[in-house]
Amino acid sequence: MVKRKRAPTDPLDLANGKSDEEFIAHYLTRSSQTLKSQWTTKWTHPRTGAEYTISLSQPQNVSREKPSQGTRSDFVTCFDLIEQTSRQDYEKSAGKWHPIKKLKEMGSPELRYILVREKDSNTIRGFTSLMPTYEEGQPVIYCYEIHLHPDLQGTGLGSLLMSFHSTVAANLPPITKVMLTCFLSNKRGLDFYKKLGFEIDHISPVPRTLRGKTFNPDYVIMSKPVVSIPAAVEKK
Repeated sequence: MVKRKRAPTDPLDLANGKSDEEFIAHYLTRSSQTLKSQWTTKWTHPRTGAEYTISLSQPQNVSREKPSQGTRSDFVTCFDLIEQTSRQDYEKSAGKWHPIKKLKEMGSPELRYILVREKDSNTIRGFTSLMPTYEEGQPVIYCYEIHLHPDLQGTGLGSLLMSFHSTVAANLPPITKVMLTCFLSNKRGLDFYKKLGFEIDHISPVPRTLRGKTFNPDYVIMSKPVVSIPAAVEKK
């Protein structure tokens, strides 16, 4: 498929070229009545009362260095969360689990990480990553990852993190939807996304028959429409 040729002023290219501070100001702090939440840097666990911080970083700004002896770097902590929560689903899939490939993907420069840290220890306990990109020629916000430590699952934090994807999409015309990939073996994830309004997208793979043998996909591509907020004058 021939990729769509983009002009230098392409809005997605402009978004991907912004600093973290500019990205937050342009795409996460504006809102409309259709959006349920706005950007926040604080979150409190509803059961324990523990306080957490929320921040946004490009991959190159996520620390690779160990802060002290016996601790993990922020980047490795994110990788560990993926392995802890999703490795089994990867191993059941046709693509299997490939740590080096996953680490390379995590370092894609156009990704934005939204990190959730314990306020007291500054340890990452959850994160999501997103990217403004083109999927089969259509501009979308793609959710690459969302992973929470088991202690934070079922608290509403996952819904909050996913709402940020919708906020960015709404603030970045011509984007009109958020997309993601989910393994069919991840029943909990599928239910979670469906409750948030995601449905199977028309580009999701379907079973195919080759030489009398049927091949069933082990994942689905899901999407959720988002109503864009009228664009404001670009700030210099």
